[in-house]
Amino acid sequence: MSVDDLRAAILEQVRRYAREAFVASPFVPGVSPVPYAGRVFDGEEITALVDAALDFWLTTGRFASRFEREFAAFFGVDHAVLCNSGSSANLLAVSALTSPSLGERRLRPGDEVITVAAGFPTTLNPILQNSLVPVFVDVELGTYNVAADRLEEAVGSRTRAIVLAHTLGNPFDAEAVKAIAERLGLWLVEDNCDAVGSLYRGRLTGTFGDLASVSFYPAHHMTMGEGGCVLTSDARLKRLLESFRDWGRDCWCQPGHDNTCGKRFAWNLGDLPVGYDHKYVYSHVGYNLKLTDLQAAVGVAQLAKLPAFIAARRRNFAALYEALAPLAEFFILPEATPGSEPSWFGFPLTLRPEAPFCRSDLIAVLSRAGIATRLLFGGNLLRQPAYRDMPNRVVGNLANTDVIVERTFWLGVYPGLTDAMLEWVAGQIHEFVGSR
Repeated sequence: MSVDDLRAAILEQVRRYAREAFVASPFVPGVSPVPYAGRVFDGEEITALVDAALDFWLTTGRFASRFEREFAAFFGVDHAVLCNSGSSANLLAVSALTSPSLGERRLRPGDEVITVAAGFPTTLNPILQNSLVPVFVDVELGTYNVAADRLEEAVGSRTRAIVLAHTLGNPFDAEAVKAIAERLGLWLVEDNCDAVGSLYRGRLTGTFGDLASVSFYPAHHMTMGEGGCVLTSDARLKRLLESFRDWGRDCWCQPGHDNTCGKRFAWNLGDLPVGYDHKYVYSHVGYNLKLTDLQAAVGVAQLAKLPAFIAARRRNFAALYEALAPLAEFFILPEATPGSEPSWFGFPLTLRPEAPFCRSDLIAVLSRAGIATRLLFGGNLLRQPAYRDMPNRVVGNLANTDVIVERTFWLGVYPGLTDAMLEWVAGQIHEFVGSR
């Protein structure tokens, strides 16, 4: 057999293996787990992974290039820059804005960045890691996003950027936030890790900011296992992202390629000798945050399923909402931002003050029934031990953020959940509330 024939035979056996090895077990209420999230895959992902492994090209390669093209096309942006996680995507997005090449618009140590405390740590961390000062504003209960008028109040003389996440897939008021950023000359970074496929006034989130981050962790809308991406339509920012991702180098050659610029030994940069090898010229203090082609191969297969994943999340959210709406006197039900169509990451619930039970009791009952829940990430990050001594500014108060700390949790809506699972979840909540 030829090498090509051998490869084809191996991949066919992989497909057969996947059909036999990954068979879903029937759901047994009270016995089978109901995860809050998880990977949803079939033989296509496993076959793509083995196909990449047979290349033995262990860094970024043909699958990464293909994914970047196709993912950018999905969003209708010019560039998608892959990296090793959504957290790294946030780090790259903020770090890129500190480049001296941006002149007067670069972010400098001590500059302020408006964000929220009700979120995931790695939305905040890059601000601190780049010696910037976070300015915190409160969010609204129900949408769990910031009101645009609060952003206006937060702007100070050193404010240079806005970094916000679309909470649990629910878009913030992207048009209003973008308008504020443009009018005041602020950078806008969208943390779109939980919102792939969400729409605001018919436009995909992740396309409003100068930069937007995406995560491919298994809990997210599609997965590579690990992995992340930064979206932009600015060619200058794209090159900066790649520089910070690839050790801070000035060279933009892809792995395995040399002299893309045509003058590898003719540059004169910094205090280096004229002609110093451009592959070893560093214009930024960067990282190595690349991902492997094996991960990208899984992403290519997942991307084909993304529209169906998004539809399933919306369908599961709608089923839970209908089932739990009669309990609105006890819970603040989730509320889509006006003008939006979320691709929901989860189904958030906040106990009302008058509810005759506490969150911990309800979560314990659900856990015993095999139903996984999660809190709204860090709650109020200012109350987390890691951030006690960080420099910051708070505008107004964080009253709703503190409510989230005490009374909010969320349920899964990911595509792996079946109607029977969702009925079990809703039934257990109704039974718990009825017993109180």
